Amino acid sequence: MSESKRNTLLIKTLNWAAIAFLVYLVLVAVGTVSGGFKLASGGTEGAKEIFAFATNPFIALLLGALATALVQSSSTVTSVIVGLVAGGLPLSIAIPMVMGANIGTTITNTLVSIGHIRSKEEFQRAFAASTVHDFFNLFAVIIFLPLEIMFGLLQKMSAALSHLFIGDADLSLKSYNFIKPLVKPAVGVIKDAFSFLDTKMLGAAMVIAGICLILFAVTTLGKLLKKALVGTAKDILHGAIGRGPIAGITSGAAVTVMVQSSSTTTSLMIPLAGSGVFTTRQIYPFTLGANIGTTITALLAATSITGPMAEVALTIALVHVMFNVFAVALIYGIPVLREIPLKLAEKLAEIGTKNKSAALGYVLGSFFVVPGLIVLAVR
Repeated sequence: MSESKRNTLLIKTLNWAAIAFLVYLVLVAVGTVSGGFKLASGGTEGAKEIFAFATNPFIALLLGALATALVQSSSTVTSVIVGLVAGGLPLSIAIPMVMGANIGTTITNTLVSIGHIRSKEEFQRAFAASTVHDFFNLFAVIIFLPLEIMFGLLQKMSAALSHLFIGDADLSLKSYNFIKPLVKPAVGVIKDAFSFLDTKMLGAAMVIAGICLILFAVTTLGKLLKKALVGTAKDILHGAIGRGPIAGITSGAAVTVMVQSSSTTTSLMIPLAGSGVFTTRQIYPFTLGANIGTTITALLAATSITGPMAEVALTIALVHVMFNVFAVALIYGIPVLREIPLKLAEKLAEIGTKNKSAALGYVLGSFFVVPGLIVLAVR
């Protein structure tokens, strides 16, 4: 092998090693933001306190979105909802909460898109790719929540299925979460750096540190991906994700089941969109697959619950599965409906690119300010 080929190979190897490290850094950053939000909001107990104000399905929906945006884990919020149902919370209130959790969980990838804010073109692509997830989930709620309130179809179907499937088998994936052990030590180091602060301030400091880390990692990752994803590497990735909607949905679901976090799956796609490797249209089905994948994880986790809670846990988990599968089948399956989230995301990205404060206002307003003010108004 000639000297120039050896040097080229070395540069490529170092480039891919740097990409792997930056992907890890993004995971650490997301974990830090998530951990910070949990500490600042009170975690599971904080979610329970938020849900205490659920007086009707609409408020329950907003509370589900707010709790998930604060706790940064739809799995945690869903677990809390299961516990509340076992304690007497009506399923008619719990189901909108689960739908709200679907909306709240999309904030992570929207935050990651902010990492591209310094480059106009990159930010427009990244912001559109992240908010298409928001608009799809919001559109799904607009369609299915009124139907559920009027007819209770998801509740009835899920309750019937839970009767059939209830048993002693534990199919939980708890022991197979390989992302958390990899990320936990690094998140612990960041947490220890601010350990002199009280719990709420520690949480806030972790959120700020995590966002700063996201900004650095995503910006650098975007530059490296442009260099690395050419030729064979680009073809392989496009074969897995960009080959078509079915491949995208399947890949999104499979990866999410493996990493057990839709936030992680969708967040890692945003730098690829920002750097121009994938279009928003190609990312779109992948995020829908992530929506389905996260419900499968929750469904398998529900099998680990025994006793009087078992059937309720399975019912809620099945509601989550059906809601997402039916939403994908209906909205993505009908061409006219499919285009709505895509066009809205592209329009919002266009506005956000021209006015960066509008983009930041969208993130803060949609996930925190508006739900928070409505909750305070009914308190």
